[in-house]
Amino acid sequence: MRIFDLETESLRTLNKMLQAKVHDTNQAHWQIENPKGGHAIAVGLDAFIEVTVIGSAGYYCGGMNKKATINVQGSVGPGVAENMMSGKIVVEGDASQYAGATGNGGMLVIKGNASSRCGISMKGIDIVVHGNIGHMSAFMAQSGNLVVLGNVGDAFGDSLYEARLFVRGEVKSLGTDCIKKEMRPEHLAILQRLLEEAGANCRAEEFTRYGSARKLYNFNVDNASAY
Repeated sequence: MRIFDLETESLRTLNKMLQAKVHDTNQAHWQIENPKGGHAIAVGLDAFIEVTVIGSAGYYCGGMNKKATINVQGSVGPGVAENMMSGKIVVEGDASQYAGATGNGGMLVIKGNASSRCGISMKGIDIVVHGNIGHMSAFMAQSGNLVVLGNVGDAFGDSLYEARLFVRGEVKSLGTDCIKKEMRPEHLAILQRLLEEAGANCRAEEFTRYGSARKLYNFNVDNASAY
């Protein structure tokens, strides 16, 4: 394991070394010490490496992640896993605003709570939050899955497209064009897989599914293949 201390070495050096692992994966395990809430830690990774952050991170931790597995043993600031493409990011604490924003793939797991706009404009990412999330979450979410074991704030799923939203707790209010939907067997299977992968000790049957009413579309989704 390569131990990198941000108290004695620079963040620029760290990210440069991690990003270079796309060509050299001999050093597959990294431990980052003394992050002290630093911004843009472990961004732009593109290799099958494991990175553990001992402490809390600031803005955009793990942004644009591809392939890597990142574990933050603390909390994170706004924009964790922003524009994530693949891989897995686990936050042991809480997350600030717009966690997983515009994520295209991979999985983001937040063991604590997430603030407002969690999963905004998500494009294929899977997000599992063990706690609660704030208002305007999943705003304009296009695809992927957002799973919340706790409660959800106002305007959930506003202007939603085709993302699937699963909530175990209560929803304060639904946003425009977001409605409660039937939980069919295929949804239970998807959700149970996500819960197991995220280490959540609960059953898919305990959740309610929400999705788009498709009233804001300017095309008919049933004819999407014709466009």
